[in-house]
Amino acid sequence: MTRWEPDAAGRLTKAALELFDEQGYDATTVAEIAERAGLTKRTFFRHFPDKREALFNGSEQLQSVWLEGIAEAPADADALSAVMAGLDPVAEVFGQRHPFSRIRAGIVAANPELQERELIKLHTLGEAITGALLGRGVPENAAALAAQAGVAVFHVGFGRWVRQEDPAAFRALLHATLRDLQAVTAAGSALRTPESG
Repeated sequence: MTRWEPDAAGRLTKAALELFDEQGYDATTVAEIAERAGLTKRTFFRHFPDKREALFNGSEQLQSVWLEGIAEAPADADALSAVMAGLDPVAEVFGQRHPFSRIRAGIVAANPELQERELIKLHTLGEAITGALLGRGVPENAAALAAQAGVAVFHVGFGRWVRQEDPAAFRALLHATLRDLQAVTAAGSALRTPESG
């Protein structure tokens, strides 16, 4: 009979974060992560294909929450407004994870292998958001641009959030980052394009 393992994935993620922070990502083994979590290596590999993935345990939830927010945006919302409607519930979820997110961000920043995985995660997220916007009838190019803009706002806003102390500031920082993006694009719109010459 299989032993009940409540929240095994969460325990493994917590153990991995602690060990990566204490002794470094490269120096940490799957066996050590499993032992710290009070589980077996076999259990680890039931949840994650390798130690890197233990830090990306919440990717599916992030995508799910964001897409639900987009689906609930008003039918007449423009593409970028729909994307931002998805970011508000994301900010609520992340507000409870500030200490974890700060440590994780430092670990990812220090390891090229994890940076690569983070970029893949963001690319996958952008593709999913593009699909959600296409489902709302947004034209293809507009959907892709709005999705990438939303991912950029999330990525930059997240970086600002983990560098400061207030767990509740994420939503405000995301909206401030959106305003910064809008200011940049407004300034850029004053430039002449080849087509306008």
